Amino acid sequence: MRQYLETSPKDFLVVATPGAGKTTFALSVAKELLERRVVDRLVIVAPTEHLKVQWAAAAAKVNIPIDPAYAAGQGRTSKEYVGIAVTYAGVAVNPLAMRIRTERFRTLVILDELHHAGDAMSWGEGVLEAFGPASRRLALTGTPFRSDVNPIPFVTYAPGGDGVPRSVADFTYGYQHALADHVVRPVMFLAYSGEMQWRTRAGDEVAARLGEPLTKDMTAHALRTALDPQGSWMPSVLEAADKRLSEVRRHVPDAGGLVIATDQDSARAYAKLLKQISGESVTVVLSDEKAASKRISEFAEGDSRWMVAVRMVSEGVDVPRLAVGVWATTTSTPLFFAQAVGRFVRARKRGETASVFLPSVPRLLEFASELEVQRDHVLGRKITDEDDIFAAEEDMLARANASETASAEELGTFESLGSAAVFDRVLYDGGEFGHEGEVSVGSEEEMDFLGIPGLLDADQVRDLLQTRQSERAQKKRAAAASRPAGETAPRVEATAHEQLAVLRRELNGLVAAWNHRTGQPHGVTHAALRRDCGGPPAAVATAEQLRSRIDRIRDWADERRSG
Repeated sequence: MRQYLETSPKDFLVVATPGAGKTTFALSVAKELLERRVVDRLVIVAPTEHLKVQWAAAAAKVNIPIDPAYAAGQGRTSKEYVGIAVTYAGVAVNPLAMRIRTERFRTLVILDELHHAGDAMSWGEGVLEAFGPASRRLALTGTPFRSDVNPIPFVTYAPGGDGVPRSVADFTYGYQHALADHVVRPVMFLAYSGEMQWRTRAGDEVAARLGEPLTKDMTAHALRTALDPQGSWMPSVLEAADKRLSEVRRHVPDAGGLVIATDQDSARAYAKLLKQISGESVTVVLSDEKAASKRISEFAEGDSRWMVAVRMVSEGVDVPRLAVGVWATTTSTPLFFAQAVGRFVRARKRGETASVFLPSVPRLLEFASELEVQRDHVLGRKITDEDDIFAAEEDMLARANASETASAEELGTFESLGSAAVFDRVLYDGGEFGHEGEVSVGSEEEMDFLGIPGLLDADQVRDLLQTRQSERAQKKRAAAASRPAGETAPRVEATAHEQLAVLRRELNGLVAAWNHRTGQPHGVTHAALRRDCGGPPAAVATAEQLRSRIDRIRDWADERRSG
């Protein structure tokens, strides 16, 4: 606010993590400018119909009456309103009408989640035409910018160190800053693996372990098999998530959970399973229709346990009491992941934590481990790696946000034959925590992590995770030491999966320690290790590659101490 009011810019871009208070900031600016008579009218542009209503409700609380039902060709609105709320799609329908309205008054335009202005050529052109004459433009975004190379309207670009233009924000407030200020909740990701079996279109039966290095198609089929409500994996994970929610509700009585589903049929099936598990009715939200907005509002204002949603993970959907999430969708893009996790991070009081249950898919685990990485929009960057964080994600995101039916063609026809879940590990603050060997669902070892209190500061969560992990290891060593002389425990060779999990945990623990020592973000450290040692991301690296990185970061620590 201070920076904005001192500089009085025509354009101002804020990049802030979900839950940081972008709405509060924007409406505070609007109120100040209206009271100073710098502007006479307000236009709010949002991605969805639901968010138009949400903005209008928030504006009403600060005595700024907004019409969320305004249509582009409508012309006038009631004199009781100071402004209107429209969607990017609505602006594109008749940008000339919106331009005329913008020219008639000194207008402040708030562009919520501005990267949507590039979702279609007509949207970007419409925004440029409609709001070019605006007196002030305030742009907000909370997720990584677009992966394509189309410029975003009203965004400044400047050459980076490599000469490639990158977006320039006027003010940036990242997840790490917000976490340090207790503005957002720390997020604990609980990953579940397990054996999957399916039959291909050719009739071949395939078995694979979720989370192990697989081909792209096999990973996709394994994930779809895990998410099949008829298998054993989803019921086991939903039961674990419900246990976690019960633990959180001991400290936060109105805490709620959200399952993010791929399609309508799956959503209904998950809701049925959750009702059997929890004994309570489940709110099901299937689209951005008016009835869906009402169900979301009712859930937000109530204290029921679970909501299952399709398409409703778009930015800004505000249910602050959401504390537990289950990732049950085949969509796995950086933008979609950031949007989804953003539903759980908004803090209401100090100490609240968020828990998100994930399938052990390398791509998702990589996103979870790099939650704090800040990204800018890069123009003219050639996309050469399909696993790159900037790789084109528009098709999958469009399907997730615009279609409620699963596409058999997307991954090829196959038949799920069965699945079983096992607890894999916890990802938190760039580190990994877990127990050696296979941890069964429902075991004491799993409860070491599901039973973590729901009210803890970020440092307390990290300390407790380390304590639970080390205490269990000490119990195993004590049990081994108490055996009669000459008696040995049955020798069990560690599987490749278990060896890799132990090495990843060790590497991520060292990276987390390096972060606390130097302040360098985890993602930057991982990238530097990959540059020095070679190889793919840690989630799919070999044991030899992981050991090489562990040795390298230890060398760094020794050099820093000796220096």
